[in-house]
Amino acid sequence: MYKILRIHNRLIVGGPSHNVTLLTAYLSPEFETKLLVGKKDPAEKDATYIAQQLGLTPIEIVEMRRSILPFNDIVAYFKIKKIIRQYKPDIVHTHASKSGAIGRMAAKSCKVPLIVHTFHGNVFHSYFNGFLTSLIIRIERYLAKKADAIIAISDSQRNELIDVYKIAPAEKIFTIPLGFNLEKFSVDQEAKKDIFRKKYGFENTDIVIGIIGRLVPVKNHEMFLEVAALVKANRGNNIRFVIIGDGESRSLIEKKAAELNLSYSYFITHPKVKTDITVTSWETEIDQALAGLDIIVLTSHNEGTPVSLIEAQAAYKPVVSTNVGGIEDIVQHGETGFITEAGDTASFAQHIQTLIEAPELREKMGKKGYENVIKRYSKQRLITDMKHLYLSFLEKE
Repeated sequence: MYKILRIHNRLIVGGPSHNVTLLTAYLSPEFETKLLVGKKDPAEKDATYIAQQLGLTPIEIVEMRRSILPFNDIVAYFKIKKIIRQYKPDIVHTHASKSGAIGRMAAKSCKVPLIVHTFHGNVFHSYFNGFLTSLIIRIERYLAKKADAIIAISDSQRNELIDVYKIAPAEKIFTIPLGFNLEKFSVDQEAKKDIFRKKYGFENTDIVIGIIGRLVPVKNHEMFLEVAALVKANRGNNIRFVIIGDGESRSLIEKKAAELNLSYSYFITHPKVKTDITVTSWETEIDQALAGLDIIVLTSHNEGTPVSLIEAQAAYKPVVSTNVGGIEDIVQHGETGFITEAGDTASFAQHIQTLIEAPELREKMGKKGYENVIKRYSKQRLITDMKHLYLSFLEKE
């Protein structure tokens, strides 16, 4: 049996947390896995429950935080080195940026036989200024030399890493898409829809358009609100927009809604108020939320492979998204949803209006999307792909 030390930034709501916990839980009997995670920030939604549901108890490295904190990062580095020496893993597999930097350095120092890193997204644009972005790219090129294999979660991301940012040569970068437990999103949808709509005060006759994720600038909720204003101007009073999530941008979202003359409510303080825009805060029962929505959208400036759109399609829902990151790998334009360029608010709003006016198109796209993601993003496919990658290195003659 091979031993894996899996290291992840922090367990917060999102695709990477699902990915690392599934890989930790389901690679046996060929592999034994220990999971290390960093500490989340106070504003982030804890996803420890995902690990608990799988019977996992990750080891938390409290000094490994999202921010660059030199003293804490050094302490985390030595803690991870100590664990590597005690556990003696055959593989160290790091996920995302901070844990990827500290973990790869520690693993290389300890001469671990196989070092693997997964890019779940990147911060190479739309996060920082030009100087800092350039510095991060140079650091990632250096860190890539510490790994034997680098995993991209989509073909488009792989191409970016190779051709645009030149992180590593093509032969070192492999595409392994994310995998999820998708079965729950397609069952009991009418009952779940009823629960969600009663909870948040939506009528059965409402057309509800939703966006799911952290409220941070890169998710571009400003565009979501501009789209909402255009759609509301044309479609009347039964169109509702819901933002599922929370975070640092919530006050800016409220301010922007007021500027656009959109009524706004935050469910935590004003539950079940009928407004144009409802912010629910965090919602752990995402299968209920997806059942309660008619159309799911994403307006981000930058993405990896957004779990919200995969889960939306697993719930038979059509999607509309900006063309960023790996979106084209998971959304088939005109087949499972629509894709626009980032910032093209008019086209985005028109696509939503098309779906509002054509319930039969929503149903057709929903069915096609379900077939697409079940085939490509299942848990079973993820486990099989990862085993093959590991063994291709470990069993080389």
